[in-house]
Amino acid sequence: MTDKHAITADEFAAKYNAGELDDACIIDVREPYEWEAGHLDKAHHIPMNTVPSRMNELDKTKTMYIICAHGVRSWHVTQYLLGNGFDNVINVEGGMADIEHHVR
Repeated sequence: MTDKHAITADEFAAKYNAGELDDACIIDVREPYEWEAGHLDKAHHIPMNTVPSRMNELDKTKTMYIICAHGVRSWHVTQYLLGNGFDNVINVEGGMADIEHHVR
């Protein structure tokens, strides 16, 4: 993965807090119980195992930020989307574990 397809949790949180991601699409790929325990207000919930069947819901014209709990599942989803015709996909490294300390 090249650097353009990854962002640190700190960088992501700074952009999120500044409103720079309002035109982007934030996809949370965690399981429903994780989502219910807490999620970003601007995120869309598409659990990892449902991504292949829900790709038609994704807008290829928008930059997508993929998040999970720690950045592992989101990395896999990022790779999957990149391999299936999506170019503007960015994995949020560290996931919600790192993000939640920085997002307002």
